[in-house]
Amino acid sequence: MSAAHPDRPTLRRELLAARREFAAGPAFQTAQATLAVPLRELLDQLEPELVGAYWPLPGEIDPGALPWPRALPFARREPAEMVYRRWDGSPPAAQDECGIATSTGAVAVPDVVLVPCVGFTREGFRLGYGGGYFDRWLELHPGVTTIGLAWSGAETHFPVEAHDRALTLILTERELIAPD
Repeated sequence: MSAAHPDRPTLRRELLAARREFAAGPAFQTAQATLAVPLRELLDQLEPELVGAYWPLPGEIDPGALPWPRALPFARREPAEMVYRRWDGSPPAAQDECGIATSTGAVAVPDVVLVPCVGFTREGFRLGYGGGYFDRWLELHPGVTTIGLAWSGAETHFPVEAHDRALTLILTERELIAPD
């Protein structure tokens, strides 16, 4: 998508529809397997003490089993906030207030965070699901290394808003993007 979109909800709907179509096709599993190798290599270079992972929603990149200590996000609706909870890697038995699988472990602050992207820009900004949870968390933790995980087809353009936080890196099945 090359043209700027007038509003984020429309862009989000378009990107999610394209992702559903991509996830239903044969290229999805190949792209998932292709991305796993550079993700591990990147994390090897970063040597994280604790990785903020996520439990993937349908069509999202699955970060897979990683050999580092991990934590999963836990989102609260009121007040709208997110924390990370240590995770032992077993299938989550709990859900956060947004209905997303999470851990019941102790609250922790990861030094490297994997961030799912509905859309992204070359400048390092992501379009998420519209709740602002990751942006609020990143604002409170400016020293954390953030890696947006996105399908290459989700690259787009949108106006950056005051609450948007740029990601450190974006990894797709095709390339690693290091915004300026």
